[in-house]
Amino acid sequence: MPLEMEDPEDEGEPVRPVRSRFSPPRNPWWRPASSVGRFLLASAALIVLGALGTSAYLLKTYLDRDARFRIDGASNIEATGLAEVNRAEMLPVFGEDIGRNVFFVPLNERRKQLEQIPWIEKATVMRLLPNQIRVTVVERQPVAFTRMGSQIGLVDANGVLLTMPAALMAQHHYSFPTLSGISPSDPPALRKGRMDVYLRLLKDFDSNGQRLSAQVSEIDLTDPSDARVTMQDDTTLLHFGEDHFLERYQRYKSHIAEWRQQYPNLAAVDLRYDQQVVLQMATETNVAQAAAGEQPEAGAEADKPSTAKPADTAPAKPSSIGKTAAAKPVLTAHAAAAKTTAKAAIGKTAARARLVKTSGKAGARTSAKARKAMKASLGKAALKTAKGKAKEQNRAGLKRAALNVNRQRTAPATPPVEYSGIGQ
Repeated sequence: MPLEMEDPEDEGEPVRPVRSRFSPPRNPWWRPASSVGRFLLASAALIVLGALGTSAYLLKTYLDRDARFRIDGASNIEATGLAEVNRAEMLPVFGEDIGRNVFFVPLNERRKQLEQIPWIEKATVMRLLPNQIRVTVVERQPVAFTRMGSQIGLVDANGVLLTMPAALMAQHHYSFPTLSGISPSDPPALRKGRMDVYLRLLKDFDSNGQRLSAQVSEIDLTDPSDARVTMQDDTTLLHFGEDHFLERYQRYKSHIAEWRQQYPNLAAVDLRYDQQVVLQMATETNVAQAAAGEQPEAGAEADKPSTAKPADTAPAKPSSIGKTAAAKPVLTAHAAAAKTTAKAAIGKTAARARLVKTSGKAGARTSAKARKAMKASLGKAALKTAKGKAKEQNRAGLKRAALNVNRQRTAPATPPVEYSGIGQ
């Protein structure tokens, strides 16, 4: 049989025994084989855990009762990033923490409370040992004015409404368009969607480098799918829809001279269609002109121009015909006719009274009192007759004005104006 020879180089090293795979496994150090070893190991673990718990309790008691970690007052609260928000608005959030240990201030809750202040968009709250609280805020940036009734406020890009005194607005020299249709009663998501349309419009207007957004005066976002815009140098109401703002504005500028020459009373232009535009006139001006054409004798009052605002107007309803500007010159004309008729009747009555006075002996025997009574009775009867005729003429004039307005309503008052080159 072959013999194994020892290597002379390994004579000094001990020979490690080779474990057989059939030998029992060895226990790890943390699991002694004997019962005494296991007992000692468990006792040591309990002692260590007890020491750690006792140390933690003592440390908590020390931190809680040590005056060095107590927030003494508002001077222990630092704030950075404040511009529109002052400390008087921020400090009530930390009112419960005065006199409290700095380790027991709920930082996350205080951060959420700070972000409830309208002007604060984002806040960060940190502890500074031994007894300081540091607050860092990022304030909202207004991007537009808002019109809510008779009040003017501010709004940021997320639709959050901001308040600021008028004097402070003047100091900031804000120059924004005025928005309408942003209401505090609307959900935040709805306000955010309307502000997205506004921001897209401004971005589109400035995409060619001409800064056309600076010429925007007012934007009505009541309907987010139809942004209605009024420019600073033009009172015409422009319907832009919700996209292609610059393209539609350029189309308007290229044709406005032609449209105004053909339609002097142009009030609004709907640019939402690709191959045509809808031109809308001032409704009250059309009604007044129709009434003046029906009653040319109404005088200078029927020739006055309409003072209606260039808004998104609609033809007058039939139920309100008697209240429109057309009814005023008609009533004035018939009132003047009634007055003239009454004067003529009174003149005839006075002439009859003079004939009675000069008619021989009967006129001589008539007393002055009887003559006055006769004049009064005849004058009242003539005036009553004249008023009755005036009312009949007034009814006839109103009927003709109503028929004229109905004719105008049946015909398209503001027909779409089609141009073959539009939209190409």
